[in-house]
Amino acid sequence: MKKLLILLSVCVLATALYAAGTTAKKAKTAATPAKKSPVEMLIIESSEYPAGRQDAALTAGIAGFLDGEAKVKTMAYEEAIKDPKLANIDYSFLPVYLVKKDPKWEEKFAQPLQAGYLQQNDEYYIFLHQTRTGVYQHKTANPGVLEIFVMSQCPYGVMAEGLVMDAQKAGKIPEGATIRLRYIVSYDKTNDTFNSLHGSGEWEEDVRQLLIAKYYPEKFWKYLEIRNKDYRSSRWDKAMTEAGINVNKIMKKFDKEGIELLKAEAAYTEEYGINASPSFLWEGKEALDFGSVSQKPGFGFLNPNQGRQGAAAPTGSC
Repeated sequence: MKKLLILLSVCVLATALYAAGTTAKKAKTAATPAKKSPVEMLIIESSEYPAGRQDAALTAGIAGFLDGEAKVKTMAYEEAIKDPKLANIDYSFLPVYLVKKDPKWEEKFAQPLQAGYLQQNDEYYIFLHQTRTGVYQHKTANPGVLEIFVMSQCPYGVMAEGLVMDAQKAGKIPEGATIRLRYIVSYDKTNDTFNSLHGSGEWEEDVRQLLIAKYYPEKFWKYLEIRNKDYRSSRWDKAMTEAGINVNKIMKKFDKEGIELLKAEAAYTEEYGINASPSFLWEGKEALDFGSVSQKPGFGFLNPNQGRQGAAAPTGSC
């Protein structure tokens, strides 16, 4: 989504595509426009997970961006890899959007192609990893596991954690399901440094939480409940003590074991290309957002608006 640039370097093509889709929908309410050129799309979908299928907003967005009318054909991944013309495309993340080439589109796609954010072959422009949700086709399934990727000082990530804690108290976690937090952080091997959106205090908190999860798993969510009341406070030690955690034990492990745990988290989030907090990964395969994860059977409690009256809860990300 956030990687494909439009002609102006300060914009994001994927965002422009979704915006174009919204504009196109609004235009339908106006006077009947002149007939537009067809934009032929072949969408390679997952036959296993719903998130790996066509994204209607992106389909409309691409057509709107090209000022054309979408003409869509879908194909299952298993069928696509048998076609010699389609076999050499990267299908690691589904759906993959293929837009049939037309001289009319060359100018609009010139800069993204040059920058390497859009690919092509003899017949198609190739959109990889451009949908908001999707499926990591080649990853091994991890049945029943929901991983929630967060930044420990991101208000939206904290909100997702709160929804989980409320569900735990109400006995709403689906039977057989495991929920695990993962941490979004980048690691620079050259300089041996971490970088986190909200500063060093955030990745340091990530380390503490990883150590608590390892050595005090039964107290981990209790700690989060206390800590998240003021998650940017420097008094994390007070939250640990209140949760019954030995502060000295955790801090003795911070510089070596804790740092190695965070390096592993950085590698894992990089492997999946996840950078928005919160992000949801179902069974190690299906990338989801707030809207789609709350539609999974048993996970309706992750809908921030469920049971709310008045203003809707924020559903953004860091």
